[in-house]
Amino acid sequence: MVPGILDTLVQFYDPVCHCFTFLDFQLVPTLEEYSHWIGIPISDKEPFNGLELEPNPATIAAALHLDTAIIKANLTPQKGLTTDFFYQQASIHEKMGSYDVFYNILALLIYGLVLFPDVGGLIDKNVIKIFLSKNPVPTLQADTYHSIHDRTLKGQGTILCCIPLLYKWFTSHLPENFGANPKNTRWS
Repeated sequence: MVPGILDTLVQFYDPVCHCFTFLDFQLVPTLEEYSHWIGIPISDKEPFNGLELEPNPATIAAALHLDTAIIKANLTPQKGLTTDFFYQQASIHEKMGSYDVFYNILALLIYGLVLFPDVGGLIDKNVIKIFLSKNPVPTLQADTYHSIHDRTLKGQGTILCCIPLLYKWFTSHLPENFGANPKNTRWS
């Protein structure tokens, strides 16, 4: 990534309109663009809103191809599972050649790290709900907006969520030669 480009982009974010406002136009990431960049079609289901029923251990176990007793034994009081548990299970199943289990656990870990990176060591119930919904595109877009909006209103901090996706989206709207910077000037 070109250093400074996202900091410069965020300077143009308009929290009232929820878009990036430039001199002659406004830019906003769309569901279709995010769907294209991550290679996942937009599901016809309702996007994640946090009000979904909490998944029971049997549902989680079925989605991950794990034993229900293992899930029950490792659920935390917050209704989540630790990343250590998932690392251990992924390692076990990779060695056994159970790649369906390994890939599902890896996908869930990625959801946890991308969507909620500040929940230290825990894949919480919301990450699991999003994983089970199989509809991450609206959630990724909403999380990007939330992160930018929060940073803009506070006037400080960094964007933590979906940085590579936001960068890919923004650079796709720039001319081909935007990286040319012979004087080595900062983006801002």
